[in-house]
Amino acid sequence: MSDPTGLAAPAPQRRGDHDDLADFGYEQQLHRSLGTFASFAAGFSFVSILTTIFQLFGLGFGFGGPAFFWTWPIVFAGQFLVALCFAELAARYPISGAIYQWSRRMGGEIVGWFGGWFMILAQIVTASAAAIALQVVLPSIWSGFQIIGDDPALTSPSGAANAVLLGSALLVITTVINLVGVRWMSYVNSIGVTCEIVGVAAVVLALLTHAVRGPQVVFDTAGLAGQPGYIWSWIISGLMAAYVMVGFGSAGELAEETVNPRRIAPRTIRMALTASAIGGGLMILGALMAAPSLTDGRLATEGLPYVLNSVLGNFWGKVLLADVVVAILICTLAIQTASSRLMFSMARDGRLPFSPTLSRVHPRTGAPVVPSVLIGLACMAILLVNVGNSAIFATLSSVCIILIYLAYLCVTAPLLLRRLQGWPAGPQPTDAEGRPVFSLGRWGIPVNVLAVAYGLLMTVNLAWPRAEIFDPSGETPWLRWAGVATVVAVVAVGVLCFPRGKTHPNPVRIGE
Repeated sequence: MSDPTGLAAPAPQRRGDHDDLADFGYEQQLHRSLGTFASFAAGFSFVSILTTIFQLFGLGFGFGGPAFFWTWPIVFAGQFLVALCFAELAARYPISGAIYQWSRRMGGEIVGWFGGWFMILAQIVTASAAAIALQVVLPSIWSGFQIIGDDPALTSPSGAANAVLLGSALLVITTVINLVGVRWMSYVNSIGVTCEIVGVAAVVLALLTHAVRGPQVVFDTAGLAGQPGYIWSWIISGLMAAYVMVGFGSAGELAEETVNPRRIAPRTIRMALTASAIGGGLMILGALMAAPSLTDGRLATEGLPYVLNSVLGNFWGKVLLADVVVAILICTLAIQTASSRLMFSMARDGRLPFSPTLSRVHPRTGAPVVPSVLIGLACMAILLVNVGNSAIFATLSSVCIILIYLAYLCVTAPLLLRRLQGWPAGPQPTDAEGRPVFSLGRWGIPVNVLAVAYGLLMTVNLAWPRAEIFDPSGETPWLRWAGVATVVAVVAVGVLCFPRGKTHPNPVRIGE
């Protein structure tokens, strides 16, 4: 009988999974109990289309009009190429701290360090950005959630302070859930993902049944087609999709807590991204078809809530907002969980300051306690930036996506070089049941080349010094260079923090 929760029975455990991990030089410290749905939920909740499209629809529409829809399948296609590369690596290296471990094994210790460094900083800021989204939702459900002041706008002093209060409360909750163990985290995450999937389906159904125009709306350039600059506006609008479709590799972060990860993780990485792309694409299409007006300016400024309030009315609109709160909770939880496993994995290899402390796992709960608490505190500290300057916080949220794409390049670029040198060599690995694992085979090089090319182009697009993205108010022109400056600063600090003179306890084996 299948397990509807996606959690495998705690006993008996597969001996093969423990032995598989030991082959890489690691002991089984984390508790291995996650099944297929729980692994899928980790990636799906990180992407969290109900949260991110709710927040960012106006960004895409505001720059590209209805035709911005086409940036969604294009970004999905590019990210799916990356996901295929990740899936092949997840099948061969089912180890926590996936981005760090994969980049290290493909590119060596320096590349691995920076892959983990970029990703862990990006995840901390991303979790903060997810937590702060509560301010956009909760006061709309009930005014009592506006505890500080009476202006709920994120850019107002009272709204910014209240956002920090609500976000910090959420981070305390997610930290506690992480501390009680991966099984409880997975129960919460799986239930939350189920609610989010139901919510996405309900939104799509409501929008499509209240359509006032046909699907041909996606060819409407909002009167900008005759302007020579439309293509550039359309490229900017693609940042919305680029911001959303990240984090699908979280199944790899939980590999040491997944039963038969060589089989499950590659599959759920692809499933999480594909399900998010389909659900998100239908939400965008439905919103464009059901919007009361495409020209009154409200769709660009108010985004998806404007359409849903018009379609659903006050009561059902608030029910949906409650579902968005659940999505925000599990999104924050998933990012924090992935970040704590990445920190644990790097600390276990002695790559971080205070590594012996950061690499300890609670024997009863199986949770890396100190990384979970430290990540939670770091996220709260990032939230405080919003009180002083909401524009800087928004810029940080944009910049962290650049770091994620750089971390992905730390995997795909050296992987391509290894392929050109003959990787993978030797017999194809098998999973815990003796079946061959996922492999791109002869498609490996062309897929990998396209994945690297896409990653480079999108990184440049994300970091381009645009006032529209980094300084929309025009009051802080220096912020338009924030992307480039932050990357330079992060690399410089990473160079200073790199663990020189320390022998890696599990060196990369020749021929891996």
